[in-house]
Amino acid sequence: LKQVFNKDKTFRPKRKFEPGTQRFELHKRAQASLNSGVDLKAAVQLPSGEDQNDWVAVHVVDFFNRINLIYGTICEFCTETTCPVMSGGPKYEYRWQDDMKYKKPTALPAPQYMNLLMDWIEVQINNEDIFPTSVGKYKEKVL
Repeated sequence: LKQVFNKDKTFRPKRKFEPGTQRFELHKRAQASLNSGVDLKAAVQLPSGEDQNDWVAVHVVDFFNRINLIYGTICEFCTETTCPVMSGGPKYEYRWQDDMKYKKPTALPAPQYMNLLMDWIEVQINNEDIFPTSVGKYKEKVL
């Protein structure tokens, strides 16, 4: 079980919201609406009196957590041997560029591409300038 929670593996623990905070309450409301069988359009509508950026941030983090779990269930079947290219079907190949290690778009095996992508997303989510943890602290230029 330790292997599953190893930071170097593809599974990452969910990012949690602090109980008792407004974000935690928004998260609970989002979870309840998604599990209640209601219209998804209504489920993601901004609740009255809530900050739009906080509401979007909660959904972005939830989406990241769900994608991470889904990828964790299939990653053992997609190895560098079985998935040598990150593609979107026969017409599209995704290449990685991060302007640090990969200065030019670089073809990578799908697992390596996905690990870099998930790490990059996690850095963005944890960046206080993009996703402040204090409710209502978004800068005008963000989102």
